[in-house]
Amino acid sequence: MIRIPYAARRSALALVALSVLSGSAFWAHGAEAQQRQRAQAGLSARTESGALTLQTEARYGIVVDFQTGKVLFEKDADARMPPASMSKVMTAYMVFKALRDGRISLEDKLPVSERAWRIQGSKMFVPLGGHVKVEDLIRGMIVQSGNDACIVLAEGLAGSEEAFAEQMNQVARQIGLTGSNFRNASGWPNPDHYMTARDLAILADRLIRDFPEYYKYYAEKEFTFGTDAKGTPIRQGNRNPLLYKNIGADGIKTGHTEAAGYGLMASAVRNGQRIIMVLSGMSSMRSRAEESERVLNWAYREFGTYALFKAGQPVESVDVWLGDQPTLQIVAPKDLFVTLPRRIRPQMKVTAVYDGPVPAPIRKGDEVGRLIVTAPNMEPVEMPLVAAADVNRLGFTGRIGAAFNYLVWGGPTTQ
Repeated sequence: MIRIPYAARRSALALVALSVLSGSAFWAHGAEAQQRQRAQAGLSARTESGALTLQTEARYGIVVDFQTGKVLFEKDADARMPPASMSKVMTAYMVFKALRDGRISLEDKLPVSERAWRIQGSKMFVPLGGHVKVEDLIRGMIVQSGNDACIVLAEGLAGSEEAFAEQMNQVARQIGLTGSNFRNASGWPNPDHYMTARDLAILADRLIRDFPEYYKYYAEKEFTFGTDAKGTPIRQGNRNPLLYKNIGADGIKTGHTEAAGYGLMASAVRNGQRIIMVLSGMSSMRSRAEESERVLNWAYREFGTYALFKAGQPVESVDVWLGDQPTLQIVAPKDLFVTLPRRIRPQMKVTAVYDGPVPAPIRKGDEVGRLIVTAPNMEPVEMPLVAAADVNRLGFTGRIGAAFNYLVWGGPTTQ
């Protein structure tokens, strides 16, 4: 495929057929440019047109692959719902952000107000008028789901719970929570306090990515703080039922109110694949435990996430026109992973699309093509292919020689 000045431009395609069972691949060239036009740009697709059917008693739900952001299942994922204690994850995000920014430390102690001490619902039993270490408050909020811990943290960081809720709303918008509004730090019932299942999944994703050093608290199964009237230490267990099963779960938060029903936002890792799941509106603790395990097992059984190329890995060698090098390696600029149903993996195809020969000069990192991944009943996934190295343009004499060689021999050449 040749490009010369004032001549018609033609496209060159490289089709990669990946045999997933054997791991082999072959390259061929053909006229399939329409695939490029149908492809979705980037790797930000969040739904799968061929998603498998799943029935669940949850009123709201979403299941997402952490690596690729592929939505494996969703049910009313954009409907507003009362998040109950699952919104404490947003409070935790705010606290972790304050720790990262140096505004507080884990060893700092915050005062306990009467408001925090009097709050009902789940509690870590902070002492009225006392001071509690930030790390204890974090554990009380995450492991024990303490409403009192949330208020102490909110008042310590913003002066009041109301001011803290406004800050929550500001940060929520910054991290992409478009269907959420916060009125308090604990998820206490309020008609103007709501989230969506999709926002909860986004929040879980951001918390795990942004604060991996603090995410560990969500895997703790129990926490002991304070004593009861008899002087017995108060030990409370984590309400996340998946932590007590050997299924790879390592977080993150349950929720329950009469209006919300029973909910769970969870994350698990198996064989290097992390999945985030949000289910809400279930009828009992038992159904929450059973349904969440069933849906999580379904996701791992039906879907896999596969590494195709690593950042910088050569994908194809392309001809260069009027360059000081005859060919150029084009590479993936970042790791490429694809999530798809396991049953269609053998039918997956990867296509490198580029216009060749590529005219010099070319700078390392310049986009010179696209990589398109297709499979039956799956929206195409597309990412750029970039130059692996600089290629300078030939001087005037070299260009004359290249043009002469083209006229005599055909094909791009260099001198």
